Amino acid sequence: MTTIAYQTADVDGLKVFYRESGQADAPKLLLLHGFPSAGHMFRDLIPLLADRFHMVAPDLPGFGNSDPPAGGHSFDRIAATIDRFTEIIGFDRYALYVFDYGAPTGFRLAVKHPDRITAIISQNGNAYAEGLSDGWNPIRAYWQDPSAANREALRAFLKPETTIWQYTHGVSDPARVSPDGYSLDNFYLARPGVEEVQLDLFGDYKSNVALYPTFQQYFRTHKPPFLAAWGNNDPFFLPPGAEAFKRDIPNAVVRFFDTGHFALETHAAEIAAVIRDFLPG
Repeated sequence: MTTIAYQTADVDGLKVFYRESGQADAPKLLLLHGFPSAGHMFRDLIPLLADRFHMVAPDLPGFGNSDPPAGGHSFDRIAATIDRFTEIIGFDRYALYVFDYGAPTGFRLAVKHPDRITAIISQNGNAYAEGLSDGWNPIRAYWQDPSAANREALRAFLKPETTIWQYTHGVSDPARVSPDGYSLDNFYLARPGVEEVQLDLFGDYKSNVALYPTFQQYFRTHKPPFLAAWGNNDPFFLPPGAEAFKRDIPNAVVRFFDTGHFALETHAAEIAAVIRDFLPG
């Protein structure tokens, strides 16, 4: 029986909600979710690894049950808050599990504190231009011309049916996808003010792409133990983005799963098994 504690940390006046499981003296694993989700995306994975790792899964600032960062929404501010969060909860050395928005967040932490990172697991968390599909074209248009019309066009990404599509696209058997995840995400997206926050982050995602060379330099210099666990039918982050990690970390392990973007919804057991083989514990 896995025990999961649901807690809140005060991070310089901001409330950061998080899930925690595992023995305090076990190897630490920080789980960073993506858009438009929250730490609940790890609800199936945590029980499969709790006997080996001390895991913490925060809701990123402005997502789930966490407060938005002070001074407006950007990936720099999100990463700065999560950086302080790790210090407050005593995560001094830890492995990273990053997905989607969690990747540029976690990679910023790794660049800033390479001595704190023991390993990285990237599940559909991109750091290479070849990993970006044509699905990004409407967002790219907004980067190039942040007009009201281009911003308005991005609201289609925030519709309930789009969230469901993100969960089910590329999944061979949609009956394996629980409605719990996308229903909760749509609840979070429907809250007042959240749409504008998410549109701001779509615009700021260009800062992550600008940092790809910095992330890649970190990979080449420090060569952390690295596992890319990838849903190979992801409509946003393509398999070449997973293979590209081997260019900078030749010993990186790359594993593909026959599923979509939210790979844990259908392949949590398979991904947990790969992690148990990959990470000492």
